[in-house]
Amino acid sequence: MDLVGFSIIFPLFPAILEHYGQSGILQSLTQSLDAFSEATGAGERFTPVLFGGILGSLYSILQFFFAPIWGNLSDKFGRRPILLITTLGVFASYALWGFAGSFLLLVVARFIGGCMSGNISVATAAVADVTTKENRSKGMGMVGAAFGLGFIIGPALGGFCSRYNLLETHPEWEAYGINPFSVVAFISAVIALLNFVWVKLRFAESLPAEKRGQVPTRNPIARLREKLSPAISKTNLTYFVFMFAFAGMEFTLTFLGANRFGFTPTQNAWMMVFVGFILVLVQGGLVRRLAPKLGERRVATTGLALVSVGLVILGIAPSVSILYLGLGFMAFGMGLCSPTLTSLVSLFASESEQGRALGAFRSIGSLARAIGPILASFVFWWYGSTLLYIGGAAITVIAVILCSRLPNPSKT
Repeated sequence: MDLVGFSIIFPLFPAILEHYGQSGILQSLTQSLDAFSEATGAGERFTPVLFGGILGSLYSILQFFFAPIWGNLSDKFGRRPILLITTLGVFASYALWGFAGSFLLLVVARFIGGCMSGNISVATAAVADVTTKENRSKGMGMVGAAFGLGFIIGPALGGFCSRYNLLETHPEWEAYGINPFSVVAFISAVIALLNFVWVKLRFAESLPAEKRGQVPTRNPIARLREKLSPAISKTNLTYFVFMFAFAGMEFTLTFLGANRFGFTPTQNAWMMVFVGFILVLVQGGLVRRLAPKLGERRVATTGLALVSVGLVILGIAPSVSILYLGLGFMAFGMGLCSPTLTSLVSLFASESEQGRALGAFRSIGSLARAIGPILASFVFWWYGSTLLYIGGAAITVIAVILCSRLPNPSKT
């Protein structure tokens, strides 16, 4: 449910930035950038993607700082209390978004959401708590399938509900901060609240007291320099290189649809639903069968190679049908590599450091997601989408090479 609320905003990003760009500070910044483009002879550019990248990077920077903190705290106090705190915080961020009458208030709402979204590492650690090393990939595959299901339901809800603008029937509500996307925001808030209630009533603590480590919460920057096992460090490097390339492409995807093909929020939503559907099929079924037979490393390497192929196709796609072909390759590859790389880190870590190791892993991914979108958005804005996606494919090839050189984990 958390992923439904998280992904519901994805197809709306171009429309959201267009709305807030009509007034206030965002309008001033947009006009300044447009004037700069004209003065340098660069011509007309798709400016919303630049601010979208900044907003996306802000969210991930906060994930980077808070993922290891929540992971460490869950190792010390248990998974359940941390999940309760963070899900309630996510609810507050969506509720605030519903009343965000200005771009600044939207940024504050995203700030709160970014701080609380580090709970993904805690949820992943809970899965590691209740699975054995032999079936760890199956457990992580189910987590990935849940991600995929969230990316089906969330964008579909976002695209459908974006048609309903409360200001059309109640323009006077604008004085209270109600905006064209308040319906989507309030639905996200309800989903987050249901998630909190479910954790409160149904989630049983997965980490027994005797297995809890007394590891103090540390600076996330220091976490990156912390001495983990060589196998975990190499896996983290592979994941960072991959996510650096992929995060930028993932975040600019809806802007690509809007800019190249004139997609509406609903059409962007269907694009995300297509990706989520493939993720569910691959992570919910195929990975669970392939990983035990071929090994996590080989499956992850194959997935990374497929992502690279998909990014090249997306970069040169002249039509919607070719665009969807590229999406298919990208989603299939992501479905293979994401859960298996997570499994590798979990398999390389001891029982008492699952939250710490997976928190660092998620933090590495969040760092890449913090850097990737803003750099990708700038390349998209200045050079166009074709160069951006082909460059992302080239970087992903580096991740393929790194992954192929990882050791095989021991499952005894």
